[in-house]
Amino acid sequence: MTTTPSNQLWLYDTTLRDGTQREGLSVSIEDKLRIAHRLDELGIPFIEGGWPGANPKDVQFFWQLQENPLKQAEIVTFCSTRRPHSTAAEEPMLQAILSAGTRWVTIFGKSWDFHVIEGLKTSLEENLAMISDTIAYLRSQGRRVIYDAEHWFDGYKQNPDYALQTIKAAATVGAEWLVLCDTNGGTLPHEITRIVKNVVLATGDWELGTGNTEKTLTQSPLPQIGIHTHNDSEMAVANALAAVMAGAKMVQGTINGYGERCGNANLCSVIPNLQLKLDYSCIGEHQLNQLTETSRFVSEVVNLAPDEHAPYVGRSAFAHKGGIHVSAVERNPFTYEHIQPEQVGNRRRIVISEQSGLSNVIAKARSLGMELDKNDPQARQILQRMKELESEGYQFEAAEASFALLMYEALGLREQFFEVKGFQVHCDLVEVKETTNSLATVKVGVNGINILEAAEGNGPVAALDDALRKALVNFYPQVADFELTDYKVRILNGNTGTAAKTRALVESGNGQQRWTTVGVSTNILEASYQAVVEGLEYGLLLNFQAEKALKV
Repeated sequence: MTTTPSNQLWLYDTTLRDGTQREGLSVSIEDKLRIAHRLDELGIPFIEGGWPGANPKDVQFFWQLQENPLKQAEIVTFCSTRRPHSTAAEEPMLQAILSAGTRWVTIFGKSWDFHVIEGLKTSLEENLAMISDTIAYLRSQGRRVIYDAEHWFDGYKQNPDYALQTIKAAATVGAEWLVLCDTNGGTLPHEITRIVKNVVLATGDWELGTGNTEKTLTQSPLPQIGIHTHNDSEMAVANALAAVMAGAKMVQGTINGYGERCGNANLCSVIPNLQLKLDYSCIGEHQLNQLTETSRFVSEVVNLAPDEHAPYVGRSAFAHKGGIHVSAVERNPFTYEHIQPEQVGNRRRIVISEQSGLSNVIAKARSLGMELDKNDPQARQILQRMKELESEGYQFEAAEASFALLMYEALGLREQFFEVKGFQVHCDLVEVKETTNSLATVKVGVNGINILEAAEGNGPVAALDDALRKALVNFYPQVADFELTDYKVRILNGNTGTAAKTRALVESGNGQQRWTTVGVSTNILEASYQAVVEGLEYGLLLNFQAEKALKV
């Protein structure tokens, strides 16, 4: 008989159902399929795909997944218990669940007597019947069942005896997992610990008879306990950890903490906390180092900007800015890092700003493949030039690509791929139009050849960017893969009115990497032009370096 290690935990991802309830988040069937397969690669054992029957998209998703199944994960359907005073066998929504063809089904039911009476408008006894009838029917159809006890902690605090009756009703007829849900997200860790321990003790005393005929994944005759937390009190991750340490064996959550209201437990924090800090087994080590990439992949697919300051997977999670910090990290990273960033697929970043010292410059140079010494006058020149520009309004911690170009120039290594010899922008401001059409004309020199090009855009920066690309693409075809992914403008000295100095930050990408450049001027178009030009230049530099590395 195969045994499960005592430190084994089961992860359950609900990004595709609970996560999509986040305001402003919407995904297509293709998006859901891409995310499901990426989570499968990450090693998530259970992936909740949605509620077939609730909308056509979820029905199609499960059908298409049958044609292109996951490699190791169990795809799970989600549904409520049957309605009051009916039978599960006649419930249309359960037929849709069965038609999805999954081996596992998650059913949620009411734990809180207040919800039963006020929400369902039925009796406490009928609610118990709804739970047991639904699960018994699904078990008779060969399905394995996870029972989500909705509003569990609120219900337990209000009426613990009845709350326990609800999960016993599920267990008696064959639910293999009893997942305790902090649906409103208002419970604190010390309450989670106490209540989960009480549930573990209570379930250990149950005698379930012959209803629970199929063994669980852990080969236990009793159902296992799981935890499902929301983040309304900023406690979702802490509550999930507290539940595990109190005896829960399944953790439900979402990638990046997406979810309704304030979100769900963030698996990108839950997984490394459990695995690296508490020595539980969740996913393979080779899969753990895919965590950062997975986080960013999902944020790209759902079209939400990544949280740069997210623990473990954020771009700033291992960023060091202060000179003293950088000097210490250069000697031993553990002085200011709680884990090695590579363990979760992230990387250390040295941030450049007016607070930087020589250690920052030297470390940054090393990341670019250049060795500088503190006694090297070029290092001091770079530091001095950077601080002068920051005093003028530049912000290199937010525009590392511009700083890299500055460093290359100071060291005499900056490639000149092209030269912009002039540009003009014309805006058509006709009030009756809903959008403003802009026309940009640029003159660019490449290898001694002058090119005059023009392009239209829905704004001056878009027009300028398009005109530059059109001028360069015949010489550098890779420019066609570049895209302007973000554009920010900040007024630096608003007290001077329309004569204020402007800082423009432009984020560019090539589908694999992203980089940010900066421009500063009293003319917003001039500032934008600087940032756009350096963005294209840095993208070409990355391609040049990649091609050079391949030749070596």
